[in-house]
Formats: sequence, structure tokens, C-alpha cells
Amino acid sequence: MLEAVGLTKCYASIPAVQEVSFSLQPHHVLGCLGPNGSGKSTTVKMLIGLLDPTHGQVLFNGEDIRHNLVAYRKRLGYVPEEPNLYPYLTGREYLEMVGTFRDMPAEQLLPRIDALLELFALYSHRHSAIASYSKGMRQRILLIAALMDNPEILIFDEPLSGLDVTSALVVKNLIKLLGQQGRAIFYCSHVLEVVEQVCSHLLILRKGIVIAHDTTTAIQKNIEHVSLERTFMHLVEDVDAEKITGEIVAAMSAA
Repeated sequence: MLEAVGLTKCYASIPAVQEVSFSLQPHHVLGCLGPNGSGKSTTVKMLIGLLDPTHGQVLFNGEDIRHNLVAYRKRLGYVPEEPNLYPYLTGREYLEMVGTFRDMPAEQLLPRIDALLELFALYSHRHSAIASYSKGMRQRILLIAALMDNPEILIFDEPLSGLDVTSALVVKNLIKLLGQQGRAIFYCSHVLEVVEQVCSHLLILRKGIVIAHDTTTAIQKNIEHVSLERTFMHLVEDVDAEKITGEIVAAMSAA
């Protein structure tokens, strides 16, 4: 089990995240939602050990991840929001490098890379430099890198970014299946429709504070909204989206 206990992160004494606590258990797909500036990215960076919290802890099976960060990261698969890769490497070379860093056995590494490249429709591009890849192709390389060592925990930050319709559908189904098989998945996204489809639980942040944490069904029921979009708007946005939309259209044709 992965736990965030009172996570707080301050920049120059200004809190970006304040006392965020939640648990992520096997079979759970926990969707993290919030408007821009709500602390989602900061929370993700603390969960993967990229940022030290100002206060609080991230625990894996009851132990602070900082006690053995290397061992923790070997059990973690992470897809970042931005596909920052080494452009001079080929797709296959990049995955071989990742597998080497994760100490995957050589006899397992190459067959698994080739199988996943084939399934993600990248095998014919395996020897091409990443610099020549489209955004969607780079995103698929990141997904393979996160999945190839069969991790217990998966942290996805906007994993569908740049993917075509077919690839996005495959990834959505994959996330649901991995959750059913016992992985613990943290899914950070702005796409409410996808979160509603794949997430069993929700964590909703506003201005760095947790304002809701429960099953997706329970949160929608408590707010008495059928759709997740309306639930989200009720909880975090102090705006009338329909009113603003009408005013934008009016402004477009104003003299």
C-alpha cells in the first residue's frame, strides 16, 4: 500500500500542497483531479521521490520511501506529463537503457521490449531516433518504459496526451484491467470523462488542499450529480461555464 501522510510542500514559505493525506491500495485506480495550480503535479513529484516534502511522508508498505528510494522506484512505473526523452537514442535503445537501470535480466529484457513495441505499434520504428517520433509515439515509449518491468504501483500523469483514438482506447482498457488484476494506480488527468471511465476512487484537490477523497460513486452520490463533470464543477470551480461561453461568443461578434 502507498500512503501520503500529511504531505505539505512550500516554496518560499508559500504552500503549494497542504496536509494532503490518502492511501492507494491494490485493485484501486485513484483519479487525482483539480484545476490548474491545485497541487496535482507537486503531489505526483513527492509520490515518486522527485521532491522532498516540507512536512509529511510518503509511505510504501509502512516505510518512508526515503529510507530506500532506489528499491521503491524499482517497484514503481511512472509516466510523466511531458515526454522528455533522449532524442539521439532510438526507441529500442531508450527502453534497453531503462531496463538496465531497473536491473531487468537480459534474457527477459529484449523479448519483452520487442513484444511491447509490437503491441504499441512501434516495432517498425524501433531503430529510428526518438527525435523523429511524433508526440504520440514518444508517449507510447513512455508507457512501455513504465510497464515493462511489471511494477506494483503505476503513477500516470496525463498518460493519454498526444495519443490517437485507438491507442487511447487501448490504454484506458489497460488501466482498468491492471487495476482489476491488483495493481495500485494513481491517475492524474484533466480529462474528466476518462477519469469517470477508469477510476474506482477519486482524490480532488483545490488550492493544495484535499476537498474530496472517496470512491467515485460515493462522491457523485454525495453531491447528487450524475456526471463527474458536474460534480467537479460543483466542488472546485466558482464559475458559470455556460454564462462565460455565451459571453465569449458575444464578444467575438461585438462591434
